[in-house]
Amino acid sequence: MVAIRSAREADVPAILAIYNDAILHTTAVYDYAPHTLEMRLEWFRAKQQDGFPVLVAEEAGEVVGFGALGPFRAWAAYKYTVENSIYVAPGRRGQGIGKRLLPPLIEAARALDMHAIVAGIDAANEVSLRLHRAFGFEQVAHFRQVGYKFGRWLDLVFMQRLLDTPAQPRED
Repeated sequence: MVAIRSAREADVPAILAIYNDAILHTTAVYDYAPHTLEMRLEWFRAKQQDGFPVLVAEEAGEVVGFGALGPFRAWAAYKYTVENSIYVAPGRRGQGIGKRLLPPLIEAARALDMHAIVAGIDAANEVSLRLHRAFGFEQVAHFRQVGYKFGRWLDLVFMQRLLDTPAQPRED
C-alpha cells in the first residue's frame, strides 16, 4: 500500500533518481542535464527553509513518487500563489500515485493560506492534465513551442486551481 508522508533528507537520493529519470526520458521537466545530489539537497533545504512541503509516496520502504509546492514567481504580489509539481518513478506511473499526492498538496496550500495553485504541464502529458482536471484545476494558458527537447518543439500548458483562502489578504 502506498503511504504519503513528509519527505526527509534521507529521501533526497530517491527523489533525485525520480527527477533525473524525468529529465532524461520525459518532457515533464524542460531541462537537459541530470541534477546532482548537491542540487537536490539545496532544493530540499530551500523548501524546508521557506515552509513549503515536499511529500513522498512510499511503498514497502521505497519512495515511488514525490510532490512539492513552491513559489510561483518572486515578486511580492504573488505571495498567495504557489506552483505544484508531482513526479512518479518509472515503472510506477499510471498506478494512481499522482492521485494520492495531489490532494495533500492542495490541503497544504490551503493551510499555508494560499489562494491559487498553478501547474506547468507539457501539453502532450495527457495523464498529468487529466489528473489536475480531476482535482479542480482548469487550463488557463497554452504557450506554443516554448520548449525544445528530444528534437521537437514543446507546448506548455498552465493549469490553475483557486482556493477560498486567505480570509484577509494583506499587501505587506
